[in-house]
Amino acid sequence: MNQSITITDVKLKHLDLAKHEARWGLIFISPWIVGFLLFYLFPMIASIGFTMMNINLGNTEETRFIGIENWKRALTGGDTKILESIINISRFALLSLPIGMGFGLFLAILMNSKLMIGKELFRTLFYMPTMIPLAATTLIWTGVFNEYTGWINLFLQNVFGVKAMGVNGVRWLADPNLIYYTYTIMGLWGVGNMMLLLLAGLQKVPTELYEAARVDGAGWWRQLWHITIPMISPIIFYNLTLGVIGIMQYFLVPYILNGGSGYPEGMTYFIMVHFYKQAFTYFNMGYGAVIAWIIFLIALALTGLLFGTANKWVYYAGGTDK
Repeated sequence: MNQSITITDVKLKHLDLAKHEARWGLIFISPWIVGFLLFYLFPMIASIGFTMMNINLGNTEETRFIGIENWKRALTGGDTKILESIINISRFALLSLPIGMGFGLFLAILMNSKLMIGKELFRTLFYMPTMIPLAATTLIWTGVFNEYTGWINLFLQNVFGVKAMGVNGVRWLADPNLIYYTYTIMGLWGVGNMMLLLLAGLQKVPTELYEAARVDGAGWWRQLWHITIPMISPIIFYNLTLGVIGIMQYFLVPYILNGGSGYPEGMTYFIMVHFYKQAFTYFNMGYGAVIAWIIFLIALALTGLLFGTANKWVYYAGGTDK
């Protein structure tokens, strides 16, 4: 009898301790919970209501309930800029995402090579640009790609003999055939964070797998394709997911360079630019909320597609699916 009472007392003490720890855990994360509710969840719920309102901050007297008229305008062709901006960002994503991820993987493999000298220094140098604000980075690259004084055109003209300088030269920021390549090169400036994540994954790949592959006669490319990439596929998946979400929010570079005008020839008029102009240039907050939800739903659908197909190409060392 005494023993059973003792066991019960121990269980009660453990239960009280768990409740005590849970209370303190909630106390410590309460600032995050409050911030999430105030700055994320409640505004999202409010924005659903805004989509059914005519809210123009330039003339608040016209504020009224209009039902699904904003949605009709966006989804039934009333606003041709919606489709145009989605096509533009899709084209840019199909170019920039593969190049960006490929370049990040290339740097990670280079930094993981035993033949690389000064790896610690180069890791730092490749990561440092991520610490520079994007606005400052954009202004730096504006000078680099300048058709009159940019050092890229100077290099092309003086080394390769290409007539790159001047108005009839290579206009990186004004040629619609080059603008996406220009923006992609700008994006490579900030690939250091992806490089470090991929490098961490590469360093966890068991060396015995490479040794066994070499014994079987596999070369470097076969080892890369059949061992390296499958083993770091969870990190590739993570970076790809962040990249898809980030590309849907791509805004600052085209806005700084051309004020969101879409220059050249409307090629840089992306969906996020359209949202900003409707909501904060024309003060049409109701319609801007609709565009924001369209961006969210597209990003949600794309990430859902990635997660839905992940079990076919993402390998987990534990042998279980995600």
